[in-house]
Amino acid sequence: MPFRNCILEYYNKITRGEIVAGKWILMIYEIVVRGLEKGEYIFDAKKANKAIKFVENFCHHCEGREDLLKLELWQKACLSVIFGIVDADGVRIFREVFIVIGRKNGKTLFASAVIAYMAYLDGEYGAKVYCLAPKLEQANIVYDNFFQMIKKEPELGELAKKRRSDIYIEEFNTTIKPLAFNAKKSDGFNPHLVVNDELASWRGDPGLKQYEVMKSALGARRQPIILSISTAGYENDGIYDELMKRSTAFLKGNSKERRLLPFLYMIDDVEKWNDIEELKKANPNMGVSVSPDFFKEEIAIAEGSLSKRAEFLTKYCNIKQNSSVAWLDYQTIERTSVAATLEDFRGCYAVGGIDLSQTTDLTAATVLIEKGGKLYAFTQFFMPENRVEAATAADGVPYDIFIKRGIVTISGENYVDYNDVYKWFVMLAQQYEIYILQIGYDRYSAQYLVNALNDYGFHTDDVFQGENLAPVIREFEGILKDGNFCIADNNLLKAHFLNVALKHNMETRRFRPVKIEQRARIDGFVSVIDAMTVRQKYNAEIGEMLKNAG
Repeated sequence: MPFRNCILEYYNKITRGEIVAGKWILMIYEIVVRGLEKGEYIFDAKKANKAIKFVENFCHHCEGREDLLKLELWQKACLSVIFGIVDADGVRIFREVFIVIGRKNGKTLFASAVIAYMAYLDGEYGAKVYCLAPKLEQANIVYDNFFQMIKKEPELGELAKKRRSDIYIEEFNTTIKPLAFNAKKSDGFNPHLVVNDELASWRGDPGLKQYEVMKSALGARRQPIILSISTAGYENDGIYDELMKRSTAFLKGNSKERRLLPFLYMIDDVEKWNDIEELKKANPNMGVSVSPDFFKEEIAIAEGSLSKRAEFLTKYCNIKQNSSVAWLDYQTIERTSVAATLEDFRGCYAVGGIDLSQTTDLTAATVLIEKGGKLYAFTQFFMPENRVEAATAADGVPYDIFIKRGIVTISGENYVDYNDVYKWFVMLAQQYEIYILQIGYDRYSAQYLVNALNDYGFHTDDVFQGENLAPVIREFEGILKDGNFCIADNNLLKAHFLNVALKHNMETRRFRPVKIEQRARIDGFVSVIDAMTVRQKYNAEIGEMLKNAG
């Protein structure tokens, strides 16, 4: 009898409309199925079904009931991807698993079952498993749940010994240990599995550092996993936001991630937060571990209170108050490429934008020129000579190639010489007779550059980088998706566009652009938006001239 393929079964039921799933879940299964069809991945049905059978035959409920777990199709599909998608050597592809799911969908039980499988049946002798959280009390939740789960199964329970600080399985020399944050003590970690519980509550820098410590420690194992399971939360700019941005960028085809596996169970339409069918997208266990009536009761409460509504959106819809997701997909940006030169726009009217480097690395300057109903972007980057090597290594970007192509100008030794930015705009005016009617700049820009531009005769205006950019970004998104925005032979600018995430404020219904990850750069994009802002702001005065129709 052939092994069951729960991946294809689940995917087919989604595409046929038999199962309600959100866009992000559809995307990850499309990536997996497409990867299998192309031969990029191999599906080991035996390994996938081994994990499923172990969970259903050995793992027990431990609160309110004691019977064996019965996995739903979405859980079987999830386990099948984690344990059954392998490379040519039979080694698991995915190492970072990120599951975002609503409350009451059995995430603690699922995590405990994964621990049990990897501790007992994964074949890793001397495995170290960590249940990680900011405080030991929180780390103990999954840890204790796992112990209660295996105690109810004699075959597993008799092999495990609970000691003062860990659980030890002598037959496999395996330890399972709860762990509180201590990023300074990275020595000695050699994890086969790390389970991060309620990642959305991990605060800022300590959470980011601890995650990176554990992630970097995975390298000593053949096929380790770092599993993060969480409902959305309230902390901003922490590891949850970082993983969300990385995950959505990967799902949209904007990153080269290969080991990341995101399962983002979220609603698609925030306006339908009180619709039961929409809620199924964030709560795949609706009707199993949690009833539709429960949600109807919670909706009634939330409809009568703004604070309760915000809580409902966060905990049951997985839409946090300030959520960050990747903005544009690769295909949209790739379509913007055109082989255009400044010579093609001699004598045209334009607007400009500047994003000056806040540090020492990269500055971007842009002119936007409209012709034939399309907007053309020409962007010049500036980088100090002594920063090229370090920036290349840190960013993973071949700046030396971009320098040779003239996309990046060497400017200054340790800091960008803003006089070079001034000279670039003057060159456009003098050499190509491009009439720049307004230049937008970040209000934190160097005043002497602004003064120099004004003294030459350019008109400048400061642009506040915040949620006030939402109307400009909405307009710009429409231009992009209509195919009316063109990037003139500049792959670095395209990369900066793909590094943009939008941070949504659900209260104000506004958003602001942020980086998809800390090391990503969006300077070129910001310079374009600065130009778009003055274009929109002064449209009544200069809009007709900017069309270059005459």
